[in-house]
Amino acid sequence: MIKSSLKKFGRVDILVNNAGICQFKPFLELTEEDWDKTLDINLKGYFLCAQSAAREMAKKKKGVIVNIASVAMGQTGVGFPTLAHYTASKGGIVGLTETLALELAPLGIRINSISPGMIDTPMIESLKQDPKAKEAVLARIPLRRAGKSEEVSNLVLFLASEQSSYMTGANVVIDGGWLAG
Repeated sequence: MIKSSLKKFGRVDILVNNAGICQFKPFLELTEEDWDKTLDINLKGYFLCAQSAAREMAKKKKGVIVNIASVAMGQTGVGFPTLAHYTASKGGIVGLTETLALELAPLGIRINSISPGMIDTPMIESLKQDPKAKEAVLARIPLRRAGKSEEVSNLVLFLASEQSSYMTGANVVIDGGWLAG
């Protein structure tokens, strides 16, 4: 991906790491394969892409990386049963972001993460099909609705812009107030 961008544009200015799979499965039923697949996609992929992009950004002493995590990241006082592998991966993204912010700042690279709550994407299709489950989740969100993907992308644009030039190592939650509740 980075090689293709370099070939087409001659440089890499911004990387948005946004990947994730979510399989609901009780902890005692999780297999090592389930764990590895989730962490490979949700965390290892971020590491590989960030490292490759940062190597190019460092040459120009400028760049921005935005990692998409989740409110299911741990240390928020909100547990997510049947998502041990998912929450481990998303918490890892926040930790990776904080550490890379310290290492990459001297190279002119800023890195922040975004932790969305329930966003109306294909990932919540099964929830939308179950009115009771949907209402239970919406009851926890003070704004009583799912977020829109455009609301997250607007935050990505802000973090990628010079308007956020003094931000690095931050994790910005966009969840309709879920974690505040």
